[in-house]
Amino acid sequence: MKEEISNKIREYFSAMSIYKDPDKTNSLFAAHNLPSFVKDYLLKRYLDIQTGQIDIQGLTQFLDKVIPAKTGSVKDRIISGEEVVLLCRFTIYIDLVKGQKQFAIPDYGIKLREGIIPEYTYRKHQGELVDGEKWGIVKLCLLPDDNGTKNHVQMVDYKPFKPYSSVDVNYLAEARRHFSINEWIDLIISAMEYDPDGFSNLTQKLEFVTRLLIFIEPRLNVIELAPKGTGKSYVFGNLSKYGWLVSGGKVTRAKLFYDKAKQQNGIIKNHDFTVFDEIQTIVFQEPAEIQAALKSYLESGKTTIDNNEFSSECGLMLMGNIPLTASRMPASPLYFDSLPQNFRESALLDRFHCFIEGWLLPRIDNSMIFHGWTINVEYFSEILHTMRTVNKYGLLFDQLVKFEEKADVRDSKAIKRIATAYMKLLFPNWSKPEDVVKEEFKLYCLDPAVRRRGIIKEQCHNIDPEFKTRMPEVYLR
Repeated sequence: MKEEISNKIREYFSAMSIYKDPDKTNSLFAAHNLPSFVKDYLLKRYLDIQTGQIDIQGLTQFLDKVIPAKTGSVKDRIISGEEVVLLCRFTIYIDLVKGQKQFAIPDYGIKLREGIIPEYTYRKHQGELVDGEKWGIVKLCLLPDDNGTKNHVQMVDYKPFKPYSSVDVNYLAEARRHFSINEWIDLIISAMEYDPDGFSNLTQKLEFVTRLLIFIEPRLNVIELAPKGTGKSYVFGNLSKYGWLVSGGKVTRAKLFYDKAKQQNGIIKNHDFTVFDEIQTIVFQEPAEIQAALKSYLESGKTTIDNNEFSSECGLMLMGNIPLTASRMPASPLYFDSLPQNFRESALLDRFHCFIEGWLLPRIDNSMIFHGWTINVEYFSEILHTMRTVNKYGLLFDQLVKFEEKADVRDSKAIKRIATAYMKLLFPNWSKPEDVVKEEFKLYCLDPAVRRRGIIKEQCHNIDPEFKTRMPEVYLR
């Protein structure tokens, strides 16, 4: 990445910038399976902003303190009466019937029935300790219940893992004005921890950043088919604590939507997006029930589970591999043949908005890992999360675009949702029609939205000829 862009990042994102030097820092985290947003939080904590140097000794001591090398030792220490402080991922379940707040830390063998959040901790962090997966620094000890009959591991203190309690989207918009579109795309790629110079052309770069649309736009449903080694799992599993990556194994309706027995919401309720990675290896129990629930949810963001209405703003993504020719193009024009049989239904697939042509991306190698100054991942993920609820871009789209009168509703919704997501990601400085460069809007937002929805329609037609391939006429006002 050009030095000029790095200097701009340091100037306009000074407090949110970080120097990435994987050669020096990877060894620090080698023994710890931490996502990038956690690593950047730690690096930022021990970074000299002027020189880019990391206090290696201080960081190492902190890691040794809060991330034990031996996971099995945590229980031993708690049983012996020691207070244990951990930086970890944990799951919370609120039992409304019993009035209990329970937690589990799977990585350290603490089960849901063993962990209790006492009332004083819960009230101290009102609004933070809610159902779902969390990251944070917790202090644990073994204490008796209120009635004194049983001991439980209690969370006696909690520090939310949220270095940025809020982010200013207006600040982002103002900073964006100092970057050209090409510079901004390079900045985004570097924030994703990849070197923009590793991509051979703008097409590859745009295909790569399109993966972020599901981070920034509510209920955007995406399909990506790509060869192995293009960084799919890394992007969705490391860049945000607000997403959930399902990688193989069994998936139930209860796990996805709502567990009636536990009276507990599933993955989709608690996250911004849910990604089914390696879709060919995922086994859906009761596939007919899951398919019916997915159809309803993909259409409206709602579905009915055992007479209970379920709603969410979570986007869904299907990711799978696709056979390619020697020239790295799909071996068959029937792309959806690469999906498992349960998903190879046109009525289901037509409810997806966007298709990513993953075969256009390069295979990731070590030379593409970013070195240098960029925006730190935790700030980046918070920005993407916050932008989901900013409505002005959807209103702006309506002021810029007109559909033909008989446009298919699914098509128009899909195009609007994709184009709006592109505006949020690439042009956060646009807030009113006068701000918009219409040539850029058409090239980077509208045309890609029409094309990506068009691929979905074409592939649905290949499954069922009753599905028409024609896309609606779209006009710039």
